[in-house]
This record gives sequence, C-alpha cells and structure tokens, in this order.
Amino acid sequence: MTTQHIASAFDRDLDGAQAMVMKMAGLVEEAMVRAAEALESNDLEKAENVRRSDRAIDELDERIKLDCARILATRSPTAGDLRTVLTVMSISSNLERCGDYAKNIAKRTTVLAQTKPVGDISSALHRMQKAVRSMIKDALDAYIQRDLEKAEEVRARDRDVDEMYNILFRSLLTHMMEDAQSITSCMHLHFIAKNIERMGDHTTSIAEQVIYLVTGELPDEDRPKGDLTSLANPGELNGI
Repeated sequence: MTTQHIASAFDRDLDGAQAMVMKMAGLVEEAMVRAAEALESNDLEKAENVRRSDRAIDELDERIKLDCARILATRSPTAGDLRTVLTVMSISSNLERCGDYAKNIAKRTTVLAQTKPVGDISSALHRMQKAVRSMIKDALDAYIQRDLEKAEEVRARDRDVDEMYNILFRSLLTHMMEDAQSITSCMHLHFIAKNIERMGDHTTSIAEQVIYLVTGELPDEDRPKGDLTSLANPGELNGI
C-alpha cells in the first residue's frame, strides 16, 4: 500500500469519527434544550425523553473511542494527526459528560414538578444554560476551523458562567434561610445549577483541547475561575 493510500484511509477513518462527534454534539444540545423546557414547564414526559435519549449519546461516545483506538493501533499517527485523534477522543468524553448532566437535570425535574416554584430561579437557570450552549457551539466551531482565538475566548467565558452560578447559589441560600419549606426545592435547584456550571467546565476543556491541537501545548496558566462556593462559608457568600 502506498503512502498516499495510507493517508487517504487515515483521513476517511478520522472523518468518520469527527462526523460522529458532530452528531453527538447535536444530541447533547437537544438534550440540554429539552431538559430546560421540561424544567420550566414541569413536563414529565419530556424529562423522561431526555433520560432515555442519553443512551444514544453514550453509544456514540463508545463508538468514537473504539474507532479512535483502532486508528491509533492501525494507522500509528504522529504529530498533528496524533493530536487530532486525541482531540476527538477528548471532545467526545466531554460531550458525553454534558449529556449526563442534562439527564441529571431531567431526573430532578420529576421531583421539582411536585413543589412550588422558588422565586425567579427558573429564568436564571435558563440564562445560564443558554450561555453554556453558546459556549459549546463556539468551542466546536473553534475545533472545526482550528480557530485559536475563538478557543481562547470560550475558555475565558467560563468565568461568566461561574459568576451566574455564584449569584444563583446566594439567591437559593437566601430563600432557604427565609423559608424552611423551600429547602428541598432549593437543594434540587442548586444541584441543577451545579450541573450547568459543570457543563461549562467540560466545554472549557474542549476549548483547551483545541488550543492543544493548534499549538501542540495545553494552556500554561490556570483557567479563570469564578466559582467561589467551595472557598467560603454560606454566611460569607450571602454577605452576612
């Protein structure tokens, strides 16, 4: 087999894996949208559909990893080609985790549907998730276009998501202190907010992998973080 034929076979294999990643990204975005809609409307059927659809995301992740492992074993890629295969595997793993978080949100919707609403938390969660969905789209665009600047911008936007989470956390603390009957609802809403914040972290990991793909190096400095909830007690975060 000539070198040209080997290269063509590698490109075909890699194109197939990348196509599955894009399909997976579409399923994850759909799961995020439906989970948000189910939460806002207390739609238990839609929440259950999100839970069931997670299996398709998991199966794509498994197929991508198997295909990439086969590429590594049979094609022995080097340099930029090797980085591309590793990046595809990393993006797949991060998207799969985002799908898991969407499923977790759908699970908690079942409980929250039986409780009374807590303030304006639902709309705040919607804004937060919309910001993360935008990050995912831009991170994948950065991968397709090998756009270093866009990847860096996505990485920086994770701080905005963290700050939204901090505001939500403080608001939920206030509700719990003022109304003990809201504690159960607030705890579930907090876990939903944390799920969305973690989606932002995984999206940032995708952006960092794009930086590695383009430059050959991961970012030296720690990513900008705005989640302060693990560093302070509830009184400090609530300003008391």
